[in-house]
Amino acid sequence: MQPKILIVDDREDNLVSIEAILISENYRFVRANSGKQALKILLQEFDFAMILMDVKMPNLNGFETAALIYEREKLRHIPIIFITAHSYGEESIFKGYRTGAVDYISKPINPELLKAKVSVFIELYQKNHRLLQQEQKLISINKSLEMEINERKMSEEKIKGLNLELLKSIDRLEAANKDLDRFAFMASHDLQEPLRKIRMFSERLSAGYGEVLDEDGKRYIERIQNSAQRMQVLIKDILTFSKISSEKNLFVESDMNSILSDVLIQLEETVKEKQANIVIDKLPVLFLNPVLIQPLFYNLISNALKYSRKDAQPVIKIYSEFSQVSDENGIKKEAGNNYCRIFVQDNGIGFDQKYAEQIFAMFKRLHHDSEYQGTGIGLALCKKIVEEHNGFISAQSKLNEGSTFIVSLPLHAKRRKMEEQKLTLSE
Repeated sequence: MQPKILIVDDREDNLVSIEAILISENYRFVRANSGKQALKILLQEFDFAMILMDVKMPNLNGFETAALIYEREKLRHIPIIFITAHSYGEESIFKGYRTGAVDYISKPINPELLKAKVSVFIELYQKNHRLLQQEQKLISINKSLEMEINERKMSEEKIKGLNLELLKSIDRLEAANKDLDRFAFMASHDLQEPLRKIRMFSERLSAGYGEVLDEDGKRYIERIQNSAQRMQVLIKDILTFSKISSEKNLFVESDMNSILSDVLIQLEETVKEKQANIVIDKLPVLFLNPVLIQPLFYNLISNALKYSRKDAQPVIKIYSEFSQVSDENGIKKEAGNNYCRIFVQDNGIGFDQKYAEQIFAMFKRLHHDSEYQGTGIGLALCKKIVEEHNGFISAQSKLNEGSTFIVSLPLHAKRRKMEEQKLTLSE
């Protein structure tokens, strides 16, 4: 920034002389040939580094002009050096200082003395200007910080409020889920009795009056029996689904080979009917809930049998492997993220891979009842069972090439589930 100096003198030659002495110092000069003109200039401009002013001027002398200048708040910071050709006494000099002058220079002017004195006040002005800029900057920073702190406080309060609402929503959701599970259990249980009577009386009707009924009557009874049977399977699946949450604390060291053997006994007739070849590798012993793992295997194997191809012998392979989750850079994570992956692979009809996520949804089926009977709950049940074990399930498939269901169970489940069971018992 180029410092600006106001030179006030009623003689033009003095103005030119002072400029000539200071011109090499790269200052910017503004001239005034009277005190009145100086005041007029200062009404519009107040960014002067200093004022060099003659004392003896007509109308308004230097002292009077200085007094008027310093009446304005914006001009009080500008230092004034009086230039005089007279030798004033102490009283007059004191008067000059009292009006605001900072120094005196006598005429004839000593160029080196003028340069030295001006340079000192210019340097002070520049330092003050930098300090003012820094002060303004600090004020601006403080305002920004204050606004940021206030915004952060408001955000924290908002987050606290949202967290409280979230906790309340979670509590309400958990209560609603428990009520829904209880309702599903009770409703399904209460539906069993009238359904048994429908099946019983339809069977009696068929046995006792089958010869009397025509073909349409026999077909109607058969449809009633088939619908009742499907309804019974659906109720059984809903009951199993609703029981999962209540049985989540029954985790023990379990041999999956033994669980799988029990499931195959239940499916023995279907396996023989389909002439299926089931190949099973030895599975590990894991900390899990055997009551839940049994329907998991049952649904996956029965699905593989149900959706087998008519032109090929069903082949189902069940095997496992241990894996470790890697991060996005391919680096193996800590041992706590180890998983046992169980594969149930078949050579059945398969499905389009784009449905791999949808098939685990409740009541989602890719085929009509006329082709393959089912309730649409089996795979949703499998997903819920795996999630109760803090694991996950996925599927890979191609049309007419079979499907592979992959169940991933965490190996560190024992420690977590034991802690959860202790917490439940303490409550």
